[in-house]
Amino acid sequence: MTNSESLPRTVVPAGIVDPVTSARAELKAALAAIEVKGNIPRRVEKASTRTAAKARVFADRNPLGAIAATVGIAAVVGGAVWAIARAISR
Repeated sequence: MTNSESLPRTVVPAGIVDPVTSARAELKAALAAIEVKGNIPRRVEKASTRTAAKARVFADRNPLGAIAATVGIAAVVGGAVWAIARAISR
């Protein structure tokens, strides 16, 4: 594996002397960075995967705490739905 293959797509490789090649590399890196930042569904998927993994680890280490957290979250969501439904019905 060469040095350029180990770099992330959003990094411009060092040592480019030709200005045209350098500009192309900078443009390629900028477009890759925009794609990474702008791909909201992929970012949401990665964040939800990380959160689910953390929740599984927490549930394995502390089952009673996980049950309590689940009940608490359900109560908060239920209360919010109730408040919204009540506000709409008025």
